[in-house]
Amino acid sequence: MCRSTITVHNSIYPRKKMKSPICSTSSDEDEYENSAGLEPYCWWRSSAEKFKLECAMLKLYNNLPNVAGLTPRLRVLRELERLALVANEGINDFRQKLVTYRSGDFWMPTGGVPKEKTDIPPVITILLVGFSGSGKSSLVNLMYCVLGRSGLVPFAQTSSGNSPDYTSMFLEEHNVLRSLRSGFCVYDSRGFDYEQMSENIEELSSWMNEGVHHNQLCLRSGDYLLRKDEIEVLMSRSSSKFERRRVNCAMVVANIAEIYKAYKAGNYKPMDAIKELYSSPAFKKCIENPILILTHGDMLSTEERIEGRIKISEWLNISETSGVYDIVCLTEYGFIAEDSDPVSAYALTEAIYRALIISDRAHLPKRSFLDWTILVLSWVMCFIAAFFAFLSEICSKLSNSGGKLKL
Repeated sequence: MCRSTITVHNSIYPRKKMKSPICSTSSDEDEYENSAGLEPYCWWRSSAEKFKLECAMLKLYNNLPNVAGLTPRLRVLRELERLALVANEGINDFRQKLVTYRSGDFWMPTGGVPKEKTDIPPVITILLVGFSGSGKSSLVNLMYCVLGRSGLVPFAQTSSGNSPDYTSMFLEEHNVLRSLRSGFCVYDSRGFDYEQMSENIEELSSWMNEGVHHNQLCLRSGDYLLRKDEIEVLMSRSSSKFERRRVNCAMVVANIAEIYKAYKAGNYKPMDAIKELYSSPAFKKCIENPILILTHGDMLSTEERIEGRIKISEWLNISETSGVYDIVCLTEYGFIAEDSDPVSAYALTEAIYRALIISDRAHLPKRSFLDWTILVLSWVMCFIAAFFAFLSEICSKLSNSGGKLKL
């Protein structure tokens, strides 16, 4: 599929003037009604009559100065139409921005601290987290397809074709651009278990606070069934010699089909679990909420897919449009999303672009010698305070027990 490249200045969206299906005239309604069957990736247009009515409502609200009256469903449709409008030609611009990106390119001067005195890592690290079967590894493979032009080579092993209970035992670093000069990397993590939320949060906190490295082993309490020789093989593959990365931004990957079907059946455990994960204090070190990626939406009907997105957003108390992306990794025939589903491909590149902007906004000033001196002195003072508190406790116990100190 051949697409022209558009030059964009100071904007994350193409400036090419195009007709918007949201603000189109009434003469365009038949065009969108007919296109509902010609563009299979525009799944929200599956009901032509209902979509035609909703388009008319969107145009009515867009002619008003205040669009706050839009229902959640219309806001979702408005966002999907935006993606469809810019997907085909905007993806080349985004891809070019990501290929040429270097860590700190999106840094903005704040607080009077110059860039050279800002602690910017050599590589920005994006961490994918989610429950088992949520599609993290499939999302990584899609990144390779769309950004690395790698075709359908599976760089990340998924549960597809294996046991449905398959889960990677390691953290894996992926250079999805397949470039030696790439300014960012993506980490695929081991899927969490709905039944072990406290352990999940503890492990997530260690990744966010201590950093991650390639082939980092993730052993959990449920792995006691592994044989001794299997554990030895896993330990031999894991190596701390890989460079440890500081996590700059996180993406929470959620299986919308699994969560929605459980919710409709009266099982709120997946919904509660994704809320606890998304709201984890471990993410507070980031300046914004994690980016939410909804996968497996193609396993739902159109109405279920939209309702599921709205329900999950309401449950997490976040906007159903900002920072939320509905991405289908591969079609049922195994086609690359860029050719068969440009909306998903564009949404993926926009999500990565947003993650890099968030990361570059969160860089802190470098510590000076004075800062380190104050930090060491504070540690020493804390140690002295703890020592005297210990002595005070001993003296208090001796006094209460009637003991006497002899001179």
